[in-house]
Amino acid sequence: MLRWIFSALVMANSLLIATIPATANDAVLKIVVLGDSLSAGYGLAPGEGYPARLQAALDARGHTVAIIDAGVSGDTSSGGVARFEWSVPADADAIIVELGGNDALRGIDPAITRQALGGIISQAKARNQMVLLAGMLAPPNMGDDYADRFNAVYPALADAHDVALYPFFLDGVAGEPELLQPDGIHPTAEGVAIMVEKTLPAVEALIGQLRSR
Repeated sequence: MLRWIFSALVMANSLLIATIPATANDAVLKIVVLGDSLSAGYGLAPGEGYPARLQAALDARGHTVAIIDAGVSGDTSSGGVARFEWSVPADADAIIVELGGNDALRGIDPAITRQALGGIISQAKARNQMVLLAGMLAPPNMGDDYADRFNAVYPALADAHDVALYPFFLDGVAGEPELLQPDGIHPTAEGVAIMVEKTLPAVEALIGQLRSR
């Protein structure tokens, strides 16, 4: 009889626990990577791109986070702001903005890049979505004057909008032929692994901020 009563109590307690709603710290966070070919996985097999590899790294570290790939090869910062509404779900918690590389390759005026990236950040903040801005650097062939103006865009935006900045998305990979595809621009799978490793602290800091707010 006592064993039956104990079993019933255990079952009742288990049912009670199962009905308790998840806390904010248990909820799955949605983070969108809004980018170009560097995040769209250009030239890579499925599952080897940055969003998928970042998802795997976060899963391995026990984070309940869904990484959403919103990368479009060839996109510019102006293209990103134009497609923000349909590329970034309204219920996303944060976005990683990885745009501007194609602007530099095409010699687009850095003032246009700054305006477009600022528009993306403003739209995200209007939705209460946090932002991690992934910076880019101009290629050397664009000249010092252009590079100085372009490279200043990302830290200036981070300061103006009070958002987190990862200074250079291709840190540790750019200029390393063994980590780049034959075009010398896009990372190999090994290059992506390094990018994930290097950006992981910034992404985890973003997750920590999302959990604490």
